[in-house]
Amino acid sequence: MNQRIIAAGLLVALGGAACERKPQQAPGGAESPARVLAVPGFKTPESVKYDANLDLYFVTNINGNPSAKDNNGFISRVRPDGTIDSLTFVAGGRGGVTLNGPKGTAIVGDTLWVADIDAVRAFNKRTGAPAATVDLAKLGPKFLNDLAVGPDGALYITDTGILIDAGGNITHPGPDRIFRVGTKHEASIAAEGDTLDRPNGITWDAGTARFVVVSFGGPAVFSWKPGDKAPAVIARGPGSWDGVEVLADGRIIASSWADSTVDAIANGKVERLIAGVPSPADIGLDTKRNRVLIPILQQDRMEIWQLPAK
Repeated sequence: MNQRIIAAGLLVALGGAACERKPQQAPGGAESPARVLAVPGFKTPESVKYDANLDLYFVTNINGNPSAKDNNGFISRVRPDGTIDSLTFVAGGRGGVTLNGPKGTAIVGDTLWVADIDAVRAFNKRTGAPAATVDLAKLGPKFLNDLAVGPDGALYITDTGILIDAGGNITHPGPDRIFRVGTKHEASIAAEGDTLDRPNGITWDAGTARFVVVSFGGPAVFSWKPGDKAPAVIARGPGSWDGVEVLADGRIIASSWADSTVDAIANGKVERLIAGVPSPADIGLDTKRNRVLIPILQQDRMEIWQLPAK
């Protein structure tokens, strides 16, 4: 499968050369976010997750067609200075591992959970050994995309409802859903409907006791709680959203393929935070260093951006 065809099918993104840069100054002398490091060498990197316990970044690599059950996906471990701790820390087809098109991740204790087309898979974050698989196929997911841990300890997983064929063509058979996998690995549908508008990124916002969900199909940023009949729109922006995180100050940040940005959302307003990041997929947040971690899916690299001090 030609990765460039897949990427073109998702969206036409802007180009950009990888390099190291010093923090730039915003008007008035205050620092603005600046790219401090670019890490190449990945294969269709889809998400980055920071683990504070190990002080490492986990990067999922689709390595081809995001919908193909080809068992060639892998997960990398990267140090905060940009060096590769292990490129294929977990690899499909090795050591009893099945991993097709790994996307979003969540960490619970020593367990790294990964969304993988129609299953969620668990691996030991220290050894990479497979720990569990929860197959959701009987519930009919099309494109499990991101996952987050709720206050009940359960996993909540978005299903964008799309399919990508061997030619890179995208269809949307739906339905759009959020699944729940409980602590005993029981799976159920937590939310379903067109109002989710191809849900992509999801994160738990402890400050407001709600999930934040961003839409790949439209401009909406949602809030949602289990039991809600439909998500509530809290902001609208450029759309084609992918990853979402919540900063320590309560602002929501989300990556947008529509204009190659990471935007900050607060009080219903969307403001540009980082620009010039083509095909920004599922972003992560280095909470120790106050850095945004951006997988550049089409260009096989990860960028590390420093946020200004408070």
